[in-house]
Amino acid sequence: MDVAAPPVAALAGPPSRSALAIADLVDGLRRSWLWATLAQQDIKLRYRGSVLGPFWQTLTTVVMIAGMGVIYAKLFHTELKDYLPMLTVGLIFWMFIAGLVTEGCGTFTAVSGIIQQVKLPFSLHVYRLVYRNLLTLGHNFVIVPIVLYIFPHPIEPWRLLELIPGLALILLNGLWIAILLGMVSARFRDVPPIVSSVIQVLFFMTPVMWPVESLGENAWWAQLNPLFAMLDVMRSPPLGMANAPYSWTILIVMTVVGCIGTFVFFARFRHRLAFWV
Repeated sequence: MDVAAPPVAALAGPPSRSALAIADLVDGLRRSWLWATLAQQDIKLRYRGSVLGPFWQTLTTVVMIAGMGVIYAKLFHTELKDYLPMLTVGLIFWMFIAGLVTEGCGTFTAVSGIIQQVKLPFSLHVYRLVYRNLLTLGHNFVIVPIVLYIFPHPIEPWRLLELIPGLALILLNGLWIAILLGMVSARFRDVPPIVSSVIQVLFFMTPVMWPVESLGENAWWAQLNPLFAMLDVMRSPPLGMANAPYSWTILIVMTVVGCIGTFVFFARFRHRLAFWV
């Protein structure tokens, strides 16, 4: 008597952790309509009832730049027309980068109710966070052309195209940072305040409000700072400045290593995330 062969699906084992992680990332990306809507809703709720809405953040940034620009230009003995554009572009992109890092700690804990009640890809919350910070960057970036119009710098138009791959790499870094810090913070709740404190210290150690050239022969150690690399590739083109020697190399290496390492971590512990939050 012939025995029916088992179906192919029965012969195949359960999908590997890597396959499940890839499926999660792809499925979350496909639901762009959902995480984009949620990110926009986050910003609307943050400024609900106000007249200016999200542009309150823009106004706050303008006041900060104006105050710091006048004071620190005097402290560094630099002309305001040279210092203010550098501070403007640098501070706006620093706020974007720092926001990705600090908010990345709450990627999953901030939406623990959704994770425990609704079956959605974990990566959807990551895309939501990164896109929300990108929208905030867009609101603040309107300050840049105004400052550059008041204090013009010689700009080569083709160099502005460097902003596209630079921003793309920073967004990729934002994704793996949000996944990694979000998972670690869900497991160890002491991580968010530690990261917040470290970012505050790094703000003063990174050439955001001071030019890296002011370090003279010791400028090399600041140029090896990964946060400076992220900042430099975005700040130099609008100001018509040359990039630091290692910025692109550091940024590319950090992106590759961070994405690979975080994917391995995500695949290994993804199934525990719902219990951690």
